[in-house]
Amino acid sequence: MKQILLFFLSLGIITSLFAQEELTKQGWNFGALPTITFDTDLGFQYGGLINLYHYGDGSRYPQYNHSIYLEVSRFTKGSGINRIYYDSDQLLPGIQTSVDLSYLSDKAYDFYGFNGYDAVVNKDWFDDEAESYRSRMFYKYDRKMFRFKVDLQGKLSRDKLKWIGGINLLNFDLDLVDIDQLNKGKDGNDLLPSHDEEPGLYQKYQEWGIISEEDANGGFVPTLKGGIVFDTRDNQPNPMKGIWTEAVLLGSPEFLGGEGNFAKLSLIHRQYFTIVPNDLSFVYRLAYQATLAGDVPFYYQTQMITSVLKGASSEGLGGANSLRGIRRNRVVGDAYFLGNVEARWKFARFQFINNNFYLGLNAFADFGRVTDKIDVITPAEYATFLPAAGAQSANDYFDDGAEEMHYSFGLGLRVAMNQNFIIRCDYGMAADARDGDSGVYIGLNYLF
Repeated sequence: MKQILLFFLSLGIITSLFAQEELTKQGWNFGALPTITFDTDLGFQYGGLINLYHYGDGSRYPQYNHSIYLEVSRFTKGSGINRIYYDSDQLLPGIQTSVDLSYLSDKAYDFYGFNGYDAVVNKDWFDDEAESYRSRMFYKYDRKMFRFKVDLQGKLSRDKLKWIGGINLLNFDLDLVDIDQLNKGKDGNDLLPSHDEEPGLYQKYQEWGIISEEDANGGFVPTLKGGIVFDTRDNQPNPMKGIWTEAVLLGSPEFLGGEGNFAKLSLIHRQYFTIVPNDLSFVYRLAYQATLAGDVPFYYQTQMITSVLKGASSEGLGGANSLRGIRRNRVVGDAYFLGNVEARWKFARFQFINNNFYLGLNAFADFGRVTDKIDVITPAEYATFLPAAGAQSANDYFDDGAEEMHYSFGLGLRVAMNQNFIIRCDYGMAADARDGDSGVYIGLNYLF
């Protein structure tokens, strides 16, 4: 990470010497990014993404008329992202229209239980060099998700106060991790044990009745949403000043044919302060999400509700979109509080291949916790589902009342082209070992 920081800092110093007045873009422009990563169990990830922007005659630059985002990437052992996303305020006059069509497959989706620290995570159980190792897939399951999503925004008062509405059709297909698939090409100690040898937490939660038979294999969750947004940002991709606040009500009524019948509330406040004009800003986000009524399927509880989708997924708490450096989905409850604080510095601007670029550094701190817990079990009930005494201990899985604030912090790099196509690389570290060690996240756009 240190070498990457030094590289971009040096590049910024050199290129800033040749910086010119920013070009006004017209017509179609695009940014592209290849995808090449490796995971021991998932294999190589390969593919790419492209984001097309149409600026029209350039009179609105850096605001675009139309944006089309395409991504196709695969892991060699089955996981993948297939996504097309469209965003425009010109398709329907006076209405911001966002449409997302995605199929996301994850052969090893993270599952650590419910209610944050109340769910014990034993690192040695998935560390294949530890004496008490069980399986690298112990805290995983297989998830396939199809999503069709439409978000609309229109003006209520000039450009500041807006109404929002939308529909989101989600279908979840859940199963145990496909051990045979992941074991292809492996031998010896690299082989993963079967589910009969080492059942994972997802399997145990089903055996114990924490996850119902109805929810165990996933289901269809259609939702409708409505709300209001107050938005005074000076620039949407990376604001230097302004407020972006929203209140959203979301419901999944039975008449739409879904598996659940519930309602949720999402409140998000984001604020941006200029420290050095055009170059340095201080920003923060505070969010609260809660279930108002009904029973939410466990597999939907990781969804973070927002007025508009900014990436391939909006899930947490934990991971790239919420608590960077903390394990993905580590903090799952019926209600949560989330906070993010960032200092953003654009340290270099330059032109390359007839496009405007800037480089940025971020320092951040993230924090969050469950504020209303999913009803799982009580200590008095442990004996009713755990095996006979001596086989396992309830303390290996549950620490009732342990939940508290989770903290992480880190640094990030940004490479932005024409102010809209922004490559993001964040390195976050968990403050508490119960949340993990650290994580590196590469994607698009600022977090908020």
